[in-house]
Amino acid sequence: MIPTNTTGMPFDDVRGLFHVLPGPDEFAVAAVKARNRELTKPVGSLGALETAVEWLAAWQGNPKPAVRRPLVVVFAGNHGVASRGVSAFPPAVTRQMLDNFAAGGGAINQICASYDLGFKVFDLALDLPTGDITREEALDEKACVATMAFGMEAIAGGTDLLSIGEMGIGGGTVAAAIYAALYGGPADQWVGRGAWEGPTTAGDAERLARKITIVEEALAFHAGHLTDPLEVLRRLGGREIAAAAGAILAARLEHIPVLLDGYAVTAAAAVLHAIDPQAIDHCMAGHLSAEGAHAQVLERLGKKPLLSLGLQLGEGAGAALAAGIVKAAAACHGEMATFTQAGVSRAG
Repeated sequence: MIPTNTTGMPFDDVRGLFHVLPGPDEFAVAAVKARNRELTKPVGSLGALETAVEWLAAWQGNPKPAVRRPLVVVFAGNHGVASRGVSAFPPAVTRQMLDNFAAGGGAINQICASYDLGFKVFDLALDLPTGDITREEALDEKACVATMAFGMEAIAGGTDLLSIGEMGIGGGTVAAAIYAALYGGPADQWVGRGAWEGPTTAGDAERLARKITIVEEALAFHAGHLTDPLEVLRRLGGREIAAAAGAILAARLEHIPVLLDGYAVTAAAAVLHAIDPQAIDHCMAGHLSAEGAHAQVLERLGKKPLLSLGLQLGEGAGAALAAGIVKAAAACHGEMATFTQAGVSRAG
C-alpha cells in the first residue's frame, strides 16, 4: 500500500511502488502448459481460455490457478466538467445509479449474480465534484494520492480475480482528455459519444462538438504541465480513475490478476503504463467497448480484449462478463480429466 512519506511530495510515494512490483511466476505458467498437454482435448483447442489460465497462473503465482473469490469493484465519482453540458444526463444520475446498484437494479447486479461474483461500489465524494478541468486542476496532489490509496484499500477483503469498473457522468470526457494528453493527436480522435454522455438524438452532434471543445480547452489550460503521467491524472482525471489506478497497483503488489472494463477504467491503466509499460502486465482487457477510441488505446497498451460485445455501459459490466469466462477457464483447467485418468487415447 502507499506509505506515508514525510520528506518528499506525495507522488514520490506512488513512484516508489513501481520499483517493487513483482513479476510473473514463470514456473506456474510452465506447470499450466504441461497440464494443458495432458487434458482430454486437442492441444490448444480451448484457445483464449488456455491463454487466460496461463495469465491467471502467472499473476496469482499459482501452478494450480483457481477463481474462488472473484470481485467486481465499481468506483463512482462526479466531475466538475459535467456542468458544462457534456452529457444528456445530469450529474445527479451518478448517485441515482449507485442507489440503483444498492437496490440490485443494475445490469452489473445481474451479471455478478449470474456468475457468483462479489460486488462492491465505492462512493468517492459524489457531493464534491472534481474541479472543472477547463479552468482548474481536477485534484491537488495530496487528494489524488489519497484517492489512489483509497482505491488500493478496495481489495482489503481479499480476492483472487479483480474486475474494475466505474460510474460517473462526464467520465468519458475526462478519459478522452487523459488519452489526448498521453498520446497526442486532435481531441476529436479521443472524444466519443459515450453511453452516459448522450444517445443519438437531434442534439447529439452539438453535444459531441461541445465535448471536443472542452477537451481542447482543458489541454490548452494545462499546457506545459502534462509531461508527467501522474500530473495528467490529477489535472485531467477524476476520482474514479485515480482510485482505479490505485486498485491496479495494489492488485499487482498482492499477486491478483485484474480485468479492466471500458474506456474510463482503461485510462487509469494507460497512466500507469505511461510510467512503466510493465506495470499493467497483470491486467487483461475484459472487453472492447463500443467507444470509438477504445480499440486504439488497447492497441497502444498491447492488450487484446477477451470479449467484444458492443458494450458501452461502464459500471464494470464488460469486466464482470469476462470474469465469468476466466472463472470457467480455470474450472476447465483444474477439473478436466487427463488422458490417463479418462482412459482416452491420444492422437497418433
